[in-house]
Amino acid sequence: MAWVIFVLLSLLCVGSVVAMIISRNQAYNALFLVLSFASLGGIFGLLDAPFVAVVQVIIYAGAIMVLFLFAIMTVDLKEGLPPERKKVVHGISAVLGAVLFAELLIVARRAFFPGAVAAPAGGANPAGLGRLLFTDYLYPFELTSLLLIAALVGALTLAGKREPS
Repeated sequence: MAWVIFVLLSLLCVGSVVAMIISRNQAYNALFLVLSFASLGGIFGLLDAPFVAVVQVIIYAGAIMVLFLFAIMTVDLKEGLPPERKKVVHGISAVLGAVLFAELLIVARRAFFPGAVAAPAGGANPAGLGRLLFTDYLYPFELTSLLLIAALVGALTLAGKREPS
């Protein structure tokens, strides 16, 4: 029975992501992303990771999507980019696409050819996860917090009043 629910949640997740890619309306894209986050939380629940499932639904489907909707409402996306900026955006997109493809290859290699890499012990419950975050993974945890602060400053800059030019 669990595999049927897994297949349904997986189809819902993939379908909502495809609908998000196809849709041209930013508000609908955000709602499709909420649906994919919620179905992904259900998949984590099926994988016996209740903490990650709850965090996925509460943090991503709730709080992060509120920030996305705020950004969609404050930024006027209808005017488009000038042609000289489109070239820069396409170049950055190509570089990021290449990096993501390289990461996909690394993950696929580790999935199909498992080596001596083992999951860290002690991350099965919230207390063990907190212990890992504040001991072994303190620097990546702090770098993530700096990244979130930079994103917050960027969002405040975008939402600020602009001088007429």
